[in-house]
Amino acid sequence: MSSRKISRIKMFLILLAAGITFLLPIFIVIINSFKYKFSITDTPFTLPNADSFAGFENYVNGINQTDFPLAFFWSLFITVFSVAAIIIFTSMTAWYIVRAKSPLTSILYYALVFSMIVPFQMVMFTMSKVANILRLDNPVGIIIIYLGFGAGLSVFMFSGFVKSVPKTVEEAATIDGCNTLQTYFLVVFPILKPTTVTVAILNTMWIWNDYLLPYLVIGNDYKTIPVAVQYLKGGYGSVDMGALMAMLVLSIIPVIIFYLTSQKYIIKGVAAGAVKG
Repeated sequence: MSSRKISRIKMFLILLAAGITFLLPIFIVIINSFKYKFSITDTPFTLPNADSFAGFENYVNGINQTDFPLAFFWSLFITVFSVAAIIIFTSMTAWYIVRAKSPLTSILYYALVFSMIVPFQMVMFTMSKVANILRLDNPVGIIIIYLGFGAGLSVFMFSGFVKSVPKTVEEAATIDGCNTLQTYFLVVFPILKPTTVTVAILNTMWIWNDYLLPYLVIGNDYKTIPVAVQYLKGGYGSVDMGALMAMLVLSIIPVIIFYLTSQKYIIKGVAAGAVKG
């Protein structure tokens, strides 16, 4: 057996072990979502049997206790519009920073990059107070806050890709009569599609699963799924584990579907970036 084949087998085994490590917790959550809550505590790592199988009882209880449809709506609303705002405004900012090189754009770029290393815990209380003063403590206002927190990484990623876009393409559009906005939306933005999908996936997974920011800003008035699930915890530390597992399964399904449908664009983006580089 050649050394190359042995290396491929080793790599396959390593990736297989890594895949099992990441997928095992999800599998455990799924099988426990169909068990009675006492069976989850006693035998969390076994498949449901005749005594422990609860059917869809946990899902029904969880949906009723958390008002899941309304929580799903607010999570979807905040995630979709926050990601859309992040993509549009940060891509335009990155294009301006790269094309209009000046001391001001350099300061803006490094300020946005610096924001990535500032822990959220350092600013969360000040942020929540400012959000309350500016009346941003609502589903529309929190979109602006997510735009601020997501700008750093998104501008950084878009800037790297914009540098690979030839200026001649934009100059040709200007000669054809396009103004600045038309040049961006009709020429530049479609070229940014691979990075746009990557930014969308990263921010969707972050915003959809975020608990702390919605809890601090909009609280109980507009509960998102992570906040609603937390209310399954009863008095004296009691938790309905069956309903909790069921709601966790329902909460991760949309993100998994979104990631699987967008994965091919990420692969194309990596290949396109390699060719352009």
